[in-house]
Amino acid sequence: MTHGEPRDDKLFMFVAALYFSPVCSASRSGSVAMDYHSGMRLLLVEDELEIREFLRTSLEEAGYQVDAAADGQTAEDLAVEASYDVLIVDLGLPDQDGITLILRLRQLGVSAPVLILSARRSVDDRVKGLEQGGDDYLTKPFALAELLARLRNLLKRNNTGTEATRLRVLDLELDLLRREATRSGELLHLTPQEFVLLEYLVRNAGRVVTRSMILDQVWGVRIQPDTNVVDVHIYRLRGKVDSEGRPPLIRTLRGVGYVLKDR
Repeated sequence: MTHGEPRDDKLFMFVAALYFSPVCSASRSGSVAMDYHSGMRLLLVEDELEIREFLRTSLEEAGYQVDAAADGQTAEDLAVEASYDVLIVDLGLPDQDGITLILRLRQLGVSAPVLILSARRSVDDRVKGLEQGGDDYLTKPFALAELLARLRNLLKRNNTGTEATRLRVLDLELDLLRREATRSGELLHLTPQEFVLLEYLVRNAGRVVTRSMILDQVWGVRIQPDTNVVDVHIYRLRGKVDSEGRPPLIRTLRGVGYVLKDR
């Protein structure tokens, strides 16, 4: 990695974290769900061999067609020659900065949405990436489930036109670019997985979602496992969204699922 991208000295831990995440465990056992947008063609631009090959395999198991490049020039050649539904671009490439690559592709007429991967975690870095041609920004290390959720959102957005960058239900507001949630203007300190879960609930506000629906759409696992992972995450999320005497928004319907109140 070059051009200001901090090299992750804990690369093994990053790959291991991906490998042992719930969706990856399901993938290894053959129970991972085919993604809703399976068959879509992706270009993965990542210079770290272990991460690149793991992500390629995981995305292919999710049903995507994946081409991969380890440097900017190879990625440019592929993007110009073929048509891709989404580009996944790491910023720390060996021959050029990922932002430079994205700007170059836009100049060449490549309009596919770009999901940026980066160890640059500051708000300024994320805003710069989004302003310079990126459509979404995911910081390393990340959970594979969140990557799959981001891809689904990008594909939906690309198929239905420009999507709002903010979601709002009553006094709860989500900033999809900054990946921040507030309630009555107060910042909620959510983990990346909690934000993905809350975003799913907000997009389905007023509708009951079952545990299996949440596992499918948030974790990418279409099975009915003997696990309480959904209940645990809902419990923690409710403790942040509905804390401090606020009127409760997240309701549990016993034996059915959950609903986010919209009135």
